[in-house]
Amino acid sequence: MTNGMAEATVRDGEEPEPRRRRGIPDSGTGLPRPRAEDTPVPPSAPAPVPPPDLERRRRRAEFLRDLKEARELRERVQPRRARVARMRRQQLRMRSFRW
Repeated sequence: MTNGMAEATVRDGEEPEPRRRRGIPDSGTGLPRPRAEDTPVPPSAPAPVPPPDLERRRRRAEFLRDLKEARELRERVQPRRARVARMRRQQLRMRSFRW
């Protein structure tokens, strides 16, 4: 019994297939490629900079534009359902408002 764990078996005359980490293709040597965070950074090199806030804001603005467009389309196609949803949103905002 193997406790439900899969075992690698080697048949007569066959080499066992090397295990690979998911998502990291090997370079043909049987070893996974080193990831960027695994490689040492020389002290003279600048520290890696996180992605700028500008990119996140651009993606957010694009998402909000798409959301607005979807709401407008829904309102045109299903006016009654859109009106009910709009009123429900307004009621939720009023309930969560603190005096």
